[in-house]
Amino acid sequence: MQPVNNLISFCLEGPGSVFRNLDRDDKKLLEENHHISHFRRGDILLREGDRPSELMCLATGKVKIIKKGIGGRGQILSLVPPQGLIGYRALFSETTYCASAIAIEESVACSFRKETVLDLTYRNPDLALRMMRVFAEEMRFINHRTVSLTQKHIRGRLAESLLFLRDIYGYMPDGKTLNVYLPREDLASFSNMTTSNAIRTLSNLAAEEVIAIERKKIIILDAYRLEKISTLG
Repeated sequence: MQPVNNLISFCLEGPGSVFRNLDRDDKKLLEENHHISHFRRGDILLREGDRPSELMCLATGKVKIIKKGIGGRGQILSLVPPQGLIGYRALFSETTYCASAIAIEESVACSFRKETVLDLTYRNPDLALRMMRVFAEEMRFINHRTVSLTQKHIRGRLAESLLFLRDIYGYMPDGKTLNVYLPREDLASFSNMTTSNAIRTLSNLAAEEVIAIERKKIIILDAYRLEKISTLG
């Protein structure tokens, strides 16, 4: 377990942090108005329908954003990497959370008081611009995924999801194995297909030696072909 100082420092000073360019006094204000929360796999970080009182920054671990659909079936909308912000849309729009955040694995989050974050954003143009970029990037991703999930065939959707996992979480030290374990039902939800279709498509890709499957691990053997499958849809 990392020391608390390292966790808060990662959220405030890391290369992907929206807070990294704040001056020392503003960062101290965030340090004085935060708390650290630990989550086990399957724990809920925030729940759809609740009202935000803080802004979360994921310090370690992996988190899925999931929304309830018809009949209570969950749809995974996105995945959060370390230094990713959680709950910012509801916080800035002053509405309830439109989706839940659930830990995929053991995770730690730094939570900053809503009032502190809003005050810093109001009086700090650089932070406001960085927040706007977060919103813009999310909208770009949503637009892209909407087209992909409605127009691509099953193979293309699953290939794109595997590439997204690679891009957000990277590889293990071998340079081929995805550095994340996503249950087949979650991979299916993220790719907008049934679990049986996801399992069948993974098996087909493995038979074609595009990927390999070792228990829970997915190994990308031919990234070029996987990207081509994703592009062609």
